[in-house]
Amino acid sequence: MLDMEFLVDTFFVALSGVPVALLVTIVSLLIALPVGFLLALTRINKIPVLNQLAKIYVSFVRGTPVIIQIFVLYSFIPIVLNMTFEKYGIDYEVYKIHPIWYAFVIFAFNKSAVLIEVFRSALSTVEKGQLEAAYSVGLTTAQAYRRIIIPQALVSAMPNLATTTVNLIKATSLGYAISLQEITLKAKVAANFGYNYLEAYIDIFIVYLILCIAVEQLFKYLEKRLSRYKVASV
Repeated sequence: MLDMEFLVDTFFVALSGVPVALLVTIVSLLIALPVGFLLALTRINKIPVLNQLAKIYVSFVRGTPVIIQIFVLYSFIPIVLNMTFEKYGIDYEVYKIHPIWYAFVIFAFNKSAVLIEVFRSALSTVEKGQLEAAYSVGLTTAQAYRRIIIPQALVSAMPNLATTTVNLIKATSLGYAISLQEITLKAKVAANFGYNYLEAYIDIFIVYLILCIAVEQLFKYLEKRLSRYKVASV
Protein backbone atom coordinates (compact mmCIF):
# COMPACT_ATOMS: atom_id res chain seq x y z
CA MET A 1 0.00 0.00 0.00
CA LEU A 2 1.15 3.50 -0.79
CA ASP A 3 1.77 5.84 2.11
CA MET A 4 -0.46 8.68 0.91
CA GLU A 5 0.61 11.05 3.68
CA PHE A 6 4.27 10.59 2.76
CA LEU A 7 3.37 10.87 -0.94
CA VAL A 8 1.77 14.28 -0.42
CA ASP A 9 4.45 15.59 1.94
CA THR A 10 7.33 14.47 -0.29
CA PHE A 11 5.69 16.00 -3.35
CA PHE A 12 6.36 19.42 -1.83
CA VAL A 13 9.87 18.34 -0.85
CA ALA A 14 10.53 17.38 -4.47
CA LEU A 15 8.88 20.60 -5.62
CA SER A 16 11.40 22.58 -3.55
CA GLY A 17 14.12 21.27 -5.88
CA VAL A 18 12.51 22.85 -8.96
CA PRO A 19 14.34 26.22 -8.62
CA VAL A 20 17.71 24.42 -8.72
CA ALA A 21 16.68 22.33 -11.75
CA LEU A 22 15.46 25.44 -13.57
CA LEU A 23 18.57 27.44 -12.65
CA VAL A 24 20.85 24.71 -14.00
CA THR A 25 18.70 24.49 -17.15
CA ILE A 26 18.67 28.24 -17.80
CA VAL A 27 22.36 28.89 -17.10
CA SER A 28 23.46 25.82 -19.08
CA LEU A 29 21.36 26.96 -22.05
CA LEU A 30 22.72 30.51 -21.83
CA ILE A 31 26.21 29.03 -22.19
CA ALA A 32 25.31 26.36 -24.74
CA LEU A 33 23.24 28.52 -27.14
CA PRO A 34 26.05 30.85 -28.33
CA VAL A 35 28.63 28.05 -28.31
CA GLY A 36 26.35 25.76 -30.30
CA PHE A 37 25.47 28.51 -32.76
CA LEU A 38 29.07 29.54 -33.41
CA LEU A 39 30.20 25.94 -33.86
CA ALA A 40 27.24 25.34 -36.18
CA LEU A 41 28.56 28.18 -38.36
CA THR A 42 31.96 26.47 -38.49
CA ARG A 43 30.21 23.32 -39.72
CA ILE A 44 28.13 25.14 -42.34
CA ASN A 45 31.07 27.19 -43.65
CA LYS A 46 33.39 24.16 -43.37
CA ILE A 47 36.10 26.12 -41.58
CA PRO A 48 39.29 24.01 -41.51
CA VAL A 49 40.23 22.39 -38.18
CA LEU A 50 37.23 23.87 -36.33
CA ASN A 51 34.83 21.92 -38.53
CA GLN A 52 36.65 18.66 -37.76
CA LEU A 53 36.86 19.43 -34.04
CA ALA A 54 33.14 20.18 -33.96
CA LYS A 55 32.42 16.84 -35.64
CA ILE A 56 34.53 14.97 -33.07
CA TYR A 57 32.87 16.90 -30.24
CA VAL A 58 29.36 16.03 -31.47
CA SER A 59 30.31 12.38 -32.00
CA PHE A 60 31.79 12.16 -28.49
CA VAL A 61 28.69 13.58 -26.80
CA ARG A 62 26.29 11.51 -28.90
CA GLY A 63 28.26 8.33 -28.30
CA THR A 64 28.56 8.51 -24.51
CA PRO A 65 25.88 8.43 -21.78
CA VAL A 66 25.22 11.69 -19.93
CA ILE A 67 25.94 10.04 -16.58
CA ILE A 68 29.43 9.04 -17.78
CA GLN A 69 30.06 12.60 -18.99
CA ILE A 70 29.04 13.81 -15.52
CA PHE A 71 31.43 11.43 -13.73
CA VAL A 72 34.33 12.18 -16.10
CA LEU A 73 33.97 15.97 -16.02
CA TYR A 74 33.22 16.07 -12.29
CA SER A 75 36.49 14.22 -11.70
CA PHE A 76 38.52 15.99 -14.41
CA ILE A 77 37.60 19.64 -13.77
CA PRO A 78 38.85 19.78 -10.14
CA ILE A 79 42.18 18.24 -11.20
CA VAL A 80 42.67 20.87 -13.92
CA LEU A 81 41.64 23.69 -11.58
CA ASN A 82 43.90 22.44 -8.81
CA MET A 83 46.90 22.27 -11.18
CA THR A 84 46.13 25.75 -12.52
CA PHE A 85 45.73 27.28 -9.06
CA GLU A 86 48.98 25.71 -7.85
CA LYS A 87 50.83 26.95 -10.93
CA TYR A 88 49.73 30.56 -10.41
CA GLY A 89 49.84 30.47 -6.61
CA ILE A 90 46.11 30.90 -6.11
CA ASP A 91 45.09 29.92 -2.59
CA TYR A 92 41.68 28.36 -3.08
CA GLU A 93 40.22 25.02 -1.98
CA VAL A 94 39.00 23.50 -5.25
CA TYR A 95 37.07 20.71 -3.59
CA LYS A 96 34.85 23.17 -1.75
CA ILE A 97 33.32 24.51 -4.99
CA HIS A 98 29.54 24.09 -4.93
CA PRO A 99 28.30 21.25 -7.18
CA ILE A 100 25.99 23.61 -9.05
CA TRP A 101 28.99 25.22 -10.78
CA TYR A 102 30.05 21.82 -12.09
CA ALA A 103 26.45 21.19 -13.19
CA PHE A 104 26.50 24.40 -15.27
CA VAL A 105 29.67 23.31 -17.07
CA ILE A 106 28.71 19.65 -17.51
CA PHE A 107 25.22 20.25 -18.91
CA ALA A 108 26.39 23.17 -21.07
CA PHE A 109 29.10 20.88 -22.47
CA ASN A 110 26.48 18.24 -23.30
CA LYS A 111 23.84 20.54 -24.80
CA SER A 112 26.29 22.64 -26.84
CA ALA A 113 26.96 19.55 -28.96
CA VAL A 114 23.24 18.92 -29.40
CA LEU A 115 22.62 22.55 -30.37
CA ILE A 116 25.34 22.44 -33.03
CA GLU A 117 23.19 20.05 -35.03
CA VAL A 118 19.96 21.90 -34.17
CA PHE A 119 21.31 25.21 -35.47
CA ARG A 120 23.07 23.64 -38.44
CA SER A 121 19.79 22.09 -39.55
CA ALA A 122 17.80 25.28 -38.91
CA LEU A 123 20.25 27.58 -40.71
CA SER A 124 20.25 25.31 -43.75
CA THR A 125 16.50 25.99 -44.17
CA VAL A 126 17.16 29.69 -44.86
CA GLU A 127 17.89 30.41 -48.52
CA LYS A 128 21.46 31.57 -49.16
CA GLY A 129 20.11 34.25 -51.48
CA GLN A 130 18.74 36.13 -48.47
CA LEU A 131 22.24 36.72 -47.15
CA GLU A 132 23.34 38.01 -50.55
CA ALA A 133 20.28 40.28 -50.66
CA ALA A 134 21.22 41.65 -47.24
CA TYR A 135 24.71 42.48 -48.50
CA SER A 136 23.19 44.23 -51.52
CA VAL A 137 21.33 46.69 -49.29
CA GLY A 138 24.41 47.46 -47.21
CA LEU A 139 23.95 45.19 -44.20
CA THR A 140 27.00 43.65 -42.55
CA THR A 141 27.17 39.90 -41.92
CA ALA A 142 26.32 40.41 -38.23
CA GLN A 143 23.34 42.63 -39.09
CA ALA A 144 22.10 40.20 -41.73
CA TYR A 145 22.18 37.30 -39.29
CA ARG A 146 20.56 39.31 -36.48
CA ARG A 147 17.77 40.82 -38.57
CA ILE A 148 17.09 38.21 -41.25
CA ILE A 149 18.80 34.84 -40.91
CA ILE A 150 18.46 34.09 -37.19
CA PRO A 151 14.74 35.03 -36.83
CA GLN A 152 13.83 32.73 -39.73
CA ALA A 153 16.12 29.93 -38.54
CA LEU A 154 14.59 30.11 -35.07
CA VAL A 155 11.19 29.21 -36.51
CA SER A 156 12.63 25.96 -37.83
CA ALA A 157 14.76 25.39 -34.74
CA MET A 158 12.01 25.97 -32.17
CA PRO A 159 10.65 22.38 -32.02
CA ASN A 160 14.18 21.01 -31.60
CA LEU A 161 15.04 23.72 -29.06
CA ALA A 162 11.93 22.72 -27.09
CA THR A 163 13.01 19.07 -27.16
CA THR A 164 16.55 19.99 -26.12
CA THR A 165 15.28 22.10 -23.21
CA VAL A 166 12.90 19.39 -22.00
CA ASN A 167 15.67 16.79 -22.24
CA LEU A 168 17.97 19.10 -20.29
CA ILE A 169 15.38 19.54 -17.54
CA LYS A 170 15.02 15.76 -17.31
CA ALA A 171 18.82 15.33 -17.35
CA THR A 172 19.14 17.53 -14.25
CA SER A 173 17.71 14.54 -12.37
CA LEU A 174 21.20 13.05 -12.74
CA GLY A 175 22.54 15.89 -10.61
CA TYR A 176 22.17 13.59 -7.59
CA ALA A 177 25.40 11.96 -8.81
CA ILE A 178 27.33 15.11 -7.84
CA SER A 179 25.24 15.80 -4.69
CA LEU A 180 23.24 18.56 -6.34
CA GLN A 181 20.19 19.37 -4.23
CA GLU A 182 17.66 19.10 -7.04
CA ILE A 183 14.31 17.34 -7.35
CA THR A 184 15.53 13.72 -7.38
CA LEU A 185 18.05 13.99 -4.55
CA LYS A 186 15.64 15.84 -2.26
CA ALA A 187 12.93 13.21 -2.76
CA LYS A 188 15.35 10.29 -2.35
CA VAL A 189 16.79 11.72 0.87
CA ALA A 190 13.26 12.09 2.24
CA ALA A 191 12.55 8.46 1.29
CA ASN A 192 15.65 7.14 3.07
CA PHE A 193 14.09 7.42 6.54
CA GLY A 194 11.18 5.08 5.92
CA TYR A 195 12.31 3.39 2.70
CA ASN A 196 9.34 4.96 0.87
CA TYR A 197 11.15 4.93 -2.45
CA LEU A 198 8.10 4.09 -4.57
CA GLU A 199 6.24 7.14 -3.27
CA ALA A 200 9.35 9.30 -3.79
CA TYR A 201 9.75 8.15 -7.39
CA ILE A 202 6.06 8.84 -8.08
CA ASP A 203 6.54 12.38 -6.74
CA ILE A 204 9.64 12.85 -8.89
CA PHE A 205 7.70 11.59 -11.91
CA ILE A 206 4.81 14.01 -11.28
CA VAL A 207 7.03 17.05 -10.67
CA TYR A 208 9.06 16.48 -13.84
CA LEU A 209 5.90 15.82 -15.84
CA ILE A 210 4.34 19.12 -14.74
CA LEU A 211 7.58 21.00 -15.34
CA CYS A 212 8.14 19.57 -18.82
CA ILE A 213 4.54 20.16 -19.90
CA ALA A 214 4.80 23.80 -18.77
CA VAL A 215 8.03 24.27 -20.74
CA GLU A 216 6.49 22.67 -23.85
CA GLN A 217 3.55 25.08 -23.66
CA LEU A 218 5.95 28.01 -23.33
CA PHE A 219 7.79 26.94 -26.48
CA LYS A 220 4.52 26.51 -28.36
CA TYR A 221 3.68 30.11 -27.48
CA LEU A 222 7.12 31.30 -28.62
CA GLU A 223 6.79 29.33 -31.84
CA LYS A 224 3.50 31.10 -32.63
CA ARG A 225 5.10 34.49 -31.93
CA LEU A 226 8.03 33.71 -34.21
CA SER A 227 5.85 32.33 -37.01
CA ARG A 228 5.44 35.84 -38.43
CA TYR A 229 9.05 35.66 -39.64
CA LYS A 230 8.21 32.49 -41.53
CA VAL A 231 5.26 34.17 -43.23
CA ALA A 232 7.35 37.23 -44.06
CA SER A 233 10.04 35.12 -45.72
CA VAL A 234 7.68 33.34 -48.12
